[in-house]
Amino acid sequence: MTETRPADSPIAVRATRLGRRFGERWAVRDMDLEVRRGEVLGLLGPNGAGKTTTVRMLTALIEPSEGTATVDGFDVRERSDDVRARVGILTETPGLYDKLSATANLDFFGRLYGLDAATRAERIGHYLRLFGLWDRRDDVAGTFSKGMKQKLAIARALLHDPAVVFLDEPTAALDPEAAFLVRESIETLRKAGRTIILATHNLDEADRLCDRIAFVRAGLVRIDTPAGLRGGVGTRRLTVRLASGPSKAILDAVRAMPGIDAVEAVDGVLRVGAADPESIAPSVVRTLVAAGGDVVEVRTEQASLERIYFEVMGVRPGADGMQAGD
Repeated sequence: MTETRPADSPIAVRATRLGRRFGERWAVRDMDLEVRRGEVLGLLGPNGAGKTTTVRMLTALIEPSEGTATVDGFDVRERSDDVRARVGILTETPGLYDKLSATANLDFFGRLYGLDAATRAERIGHYLRLFGLWDRRDDVAGTFSKGMKQKLAIARALLHDPAVVFLDEPTAALDPEAAFLVRESIETLRKAGRTIILATHNLDEADRLCDRIAFVRAGLVRIDTPAGLRGGVGTRRLTVRLASGPSKAILDAVRAMPGIDAVEAVDGVLRVGAADPESIAPSVVRTLVAAGGDVVEVRTEQASLERIYFEVMGVRPGADGMQAGD
C-alpha cells in the first residue's frame, strides 16, 4: 500500500464527529478534536464521561461506531495496525511481569515491538536511566513500588518510539508519593517534546501537566489552555488583607469605584471582583488608604480549575450522578 502519512503535518491526532455506541447507549458522540505534535492534551471529565472510550478508539483498540480519526496520518479503521504500531499506551494498571527483572520486562516487550537487539539494548538503557530505574535494572518488577512500576510501564510504552503516548488515568490507584513519581515522569516527557494525551479526572494533574484541557462528557464540551479557561470564567478577584476588618465606610468607598463588579468582606479579608484586577489594584489601594484602611497584603485570584470544571460541566459538587465506568 502506498504511504499516505503527511510526515510534516503539525497535527498528530485528528478526530471528526467520532462516536462509539454500546447497544443503545452512546458513550461518545460527535467528538471533534485535533492534537498538535509536541502537545500535552488532557481529557478531563468524571467517571463515565467517555475518556477511556475515546482513548480506545484513537489507539485502534475498538472501532468507532461513527465518524473518523487519524493518528500520525493513519486512519484508525483502515490502517489500524499502523496506528497501533505508532502509539504507546499506559493504563491505570501497569501490566508487567512481576517475576522478570526491569530489563527483562522491557526486553520482552521490545521483542514484541520488533526491535532488533542493539536497538532494544540502547533504548532500555536510555529509559531506565531517564526514569531513575537504572540501579534497579536487575531487580524483579514484583519488588518495585507502585510508582516505580508505573514508571517502568511508561518506559515500556516508549520503547518503540511512538508518535503519540496515551496515558489513561495513570495515577488513579496510586498513593501520593507514587503519583508524584509518575507525574514527574510525565513532566520529563513533556519537556522532551512528546505528544501526549492524558485522560484523567484529577484536576490538579491536568492543570500542572497539560498545554490544553478538553472537557469531556459523552463528547467534547470545551477545549482551551488552562489560562484561557481561567480567563473565560466569570469575574476575577483582587484580595486585600487589612490590619483590621474593613469598615462600612471602606466598603462603600471601594464599591463606588469604576470597574468594580463586586465587593465583599469574608473573614476580615476584602474581595474585590473585577474583569482586570491587576489594572485596578493601584486605585483600590489608594482608595483604601484614603478611607483609613491599613493595607497588609494585596494579591489577585484566578478561578481555580475546580470552579471552571463545575461551571463548564454544569454540575454542582455532590449532584453529579455519573458513576458508571467509562
